[in-house]
Amino acid sequence: MDLIATTTSTPVLVIAVLLVTGCSSIGRTAGPATYDKMSCTELNSALGEKATEISQTAITRGKVANTSVPRWLLGVSRVKTAVANRETARIDRLKQQQDAIAAVRARKCSSSPG
Repeated sequence: MDLIATTTSTPVLVIAVLLVTGCSSIGRTAGPATYDKMSCTELNSALGEKATEISQTAITRGKVANTSVPRWLLGVSRVKTAVANRETARIDRLKQQQDAIAAVRARKCSSSPG
């Protein structure tokens, strides 16, 4: 029973990840001008949010990359690779945003405690 459930859930998992990752990358990017307007507390919060997003994306990428796909299911390995690559690109974008926030925070909040 577990073997059947695992085998049939693999394509479903890959399709679900595709849908979720496609929808999760829409909108919600803030530019450097936005970061300049933030207070130190808001910058700290934004930095934590980016770290959380990076971790969640890395976990998703790992799950996709480690999903075992039956050889008879054509094209799924290509889809799996494409999803993992898209997640890697998303992590890179999030790290760039995190670096921008950290730079603004270092400039604005260096004299404040904590």
